[in-house]
Amino acid sequence: MIDTRLSDWLLDSDPALRWQVERDLLGIDAEVWRETRAQVPIEGFGRELLGHQDADGQWAGGAYFPSDFRGDGPQPWTATTWALNQLRDWGAPASALEGTVAKLASIRWEYEDMPYWGGEVDVCINAMTLSNGLWLGADVDGIVDWFLDHQLEDGGWNCEWVEGSRVASYHSTLNALIGLLDYQVRTGDAERVAAARARGEEYLLRRELFRRLSTGEPFYDRVFSLAHPRRAYYNVLAAADYLRAADCFRAAAEGAGPDPRMAEAIEVIRSQRQDDGTWLQGHRLDGDVWFHIDVPRGEPSKWVTLQATRVLEWWDSA
Repeated sequence: MIDTRLSDWLLDSDPALRWQVERDLLGIDAEVWRETRAQVPIEGFGRELLGHQDADGQWAGGAYFPSDFRGDGPQPWTATTWALNQLRDWGAPASALEGTVAKLASIRWEYEDMPYWGGEVDVCINAMTLSNGLWLGADVDGIVDWFLDHQLEDGGWNCEWVEGSRVASYHSTLNALIGLLDYQVRTGDAERVAAARARGEEYLLRRELFRRLSTGEPFYDRVFSLAHPRRAYYNVLAAADYLRAADCFRAAAEGAGPDPRMAEAIEVIRSQRQDDGTWLQGHRLDGDVWFHIDVPRGEPSKWVTLQATRVLEWWDSA
């Protein structure tokens, strides 16, 4: 259990974060945290982001990129998919986006003019679309089959498969796993994707969440940079938090526990805890946003502290 000073600091936050602190760290009654979560679309971050939605259901006039983006400069984070990701992660109810599913049915992806709810060819985009569609009640069942058909021989996925890549990537694999876990949780259809998820998790665990098999070295320079929001980028905290959620999902039915191959990654996360119990923001991605939801690099981050604390509590309790 976290101390009162730390919990008070975390609770002094937007409802999008506060309800998760109440549920995941403080064990407060469901009636309380659900009441907090119900505030997400009507105040703070949720209300502001919903206020930027266009009449056609989009944000910034585009599916993945703003309509005025021409590829110059860093990736913007203001278009439809990124807005939906945030609202879903914040716990906004689907009812707050009434009519959005039907409106987006006529929207097309920037790539090859493909229909929005049918997905695209990019693994990460399809993972987001699967999760967002499940949340909003869109028909995204075909995307599940797409993931099963595009899993690579090493157990993972790679957004660059369309360019001929046959070796998985950490980024793509984690995002695919998150989408497939959302499918299982929301539909109860465990059998359809269980084997694929197990192979994908093994891809990460065999590499201890951060190593290259060929050299044993970390696979990229930000793998230990714990940052929020991470967008589609990988770090060991995001992977550990996914595996925590997957373990909690399995535990209800069959019992489970953390895989010991996570141990070094967990200790890297633990080593970044400050003396006051907080974690610092690892970096901030470039690119336009509607508004920032977390602190700049090097400052104590409530979002990273929430995620890291619940991961360590899960790990240590086992």
